[in-house]
Amino acid sequence: MFENVTLAPGFSPDPTTVRGISGGPQAASEIAGRAETVTGPCNGFVDTQPDHTLTLTQFFNYLRLQVQSSEDTTLVIRGPGGTWCNDDYSGKNPGLAGQWLSGTYEIWVGSYDETGFHPYVIRMTTQKD
Repeated sequence: MFENVTLAPGFSPDPTTVRGISGGPQAASEIAGRAETVTGPCNGFVDTQPDHTLTLTQFFNYLRLQVQSSEDTTLVIRGPGGTWCNDDYSGKNPGLAGQWLSGTYEIWVGSYDETGFHPYVIRMTTQKD
């Protein structure tokens, strides 16, 4: 597991970032329990344990979580209310934006190739661009 973060509304700095290395031996669809969610397909390979945990102390009316990497990455997030996957939110990198319930979210960042491991940064922001 890499860095974990706890955020409350009005957090600083905004954006907040964490870093890690994508990939692992487990199919993302197995972690998610399905091949696709309403936010996108559960593609790629991830670690068996989450790369990060994100704890939100309160409800967020808007929060954007976006992976930035020079390689094509995928995303699985499991938390209050369900599981969400994404692939190409922005170019070849995944992300999710919208309302988030308070609680703890487990985050996996995947690679398409089971033997591919790529550095990434996750940006979390309340800014809408």
